[in-house]
Amino acid sequence: MAGSNANLNPAGPALRVDKLAKRFDGAAAPVWSDVSFDVPAGQSVAIIGGNGTGKSTLLRCCLRLIEPNAGQVHLHGETLTGKPAGHLRKMRSNVGFVFQKHNLVPRLSVLSNVLHGGMARSRGPRHWHHALASREDREYAMHCLEQVSLAHLAERRADHLSGGQSQRVAVARALMQKPRTIFADEPVASLDPQAGEEVMETFAKLALDHGLTLVFVSHHLDHALHYADRVLGLRDGRLDLDAPTASENLESLRSMYD
Repeated sequence: MAGSNANLNPAGPALRVDKLAKRFDGAAAPVWSDVSFDVPAGQSVAIIGGNGTGKSTLLRCCLRLIEPNAGQVHLHGETLTGKPAGHLRKMRSNVGFVFQKHNLVPRLSVLSNVLHGGMARSRGPRHWHHALASREDREYAMHCLEQVSLAHLAERRADHLSGGQSQRVAVARALMQKPRTIFADEPVASLDPQAGEEVMETFAKLALDHGLTLVFVSHHLDHALHYADRVLGLRDGRLDLDAPTASENLESLRSMYD
């Protein structure tokens, strides 16, 4: 369990969600409504629930990648709801988002793909290819690769990586942003069990070593129990579970799917 960073910043939560609701056009009922929770800085949180309960939708609404229909989202003490695009870009730069699909550029090197993470903070060709990057940025990108134990593959083309290696490069790319928080949407869903464990171990180590807040969506209940301090469960259009993982087990979490 991630535990050690659970209350790293007593001054306020990294993420605060207040009475959030989402309904898609034409739907008879909301995906979920009246969802509220706080995530303290440095805590690791797993979001679980059955298919169609809106786990990924909730994660995206927390960054306004999908617009909620009601409620408020506060990220690192600042509200995201109702803010203009420029403000959103600035706030999103503090959050590394790791998707189920790795979204690497296949023909470019691992190092160049990691450098792309710098685009969250500033634009320009020097973030596109390692040959154009500043020495400082290249060195930091190599440092990010060292954090995920892939520095030896810096020059390899991304389309020559295994699935697990690709996802760890995606994690390094997120680190290139110098984030305070990482969101991960089913980050191991496309990986075999061993590669999935390696990726989750990487997340856990980074959260512990750097005091990062981690919020991840998972269908793997054992991952929720082992790698999160806390678990949030969605069921029947609402937040049905909010508990420390120390108080839960596989049987209790499986009841969320009944």
